[in-house]
Amino acid sequence: MKISIGNDHAGTKLKETIKFYLEKNGHEVKNHGTDLNQSVDYPDFIHPVANDIKKGKADLGIVICGSGNGAAMTANKYPKIRAALCWTEEITKLSRSHNDANIMSVPARFVSPKDAIGMVDIFISTPFEGGRHKNRIDKIPCQ
Repeated sequence: MKISIGNDHAGTKLKETIKFYLEKNGHEVKNHGTDLNQSVDYPDFIHPVANDIKKGKADLGIVICGSGNGAAMTANKYPKIRAALCWTEEITKLSRSHNDANIMSVPARFVSPKDAIGMVDIFISTPFEGGRHKNRIDKIPCQ
């Protein structure tokens, strides 16, 4: 699976943990995130991830910032992007199975590396259920 990942300074360490885990398990990871701890503006590192998903250059995306909110808000400005703020395994599973999220947003300051890896596993392996949920997803875009 091709996964695009982006992060700001708050997510650098967690990004490296996730990236290592994904690559160790055979996934191709495109790193758009900063590799430094100096303060940066998260949108600069999130826009490339949303563009990768939009253009079909990646199957799924992972964005990481301190709270996860700014990263999700940035990604969700793109048509057909459904970025979900994920902070538990259950929320993560529902984001995929019910909402067909194609980007997960991780709050680096609020989840442990172990919990993040568990959520990533769920995110990349949970299929969209379709059915009544597809009808709801189709109603998300503004007319």
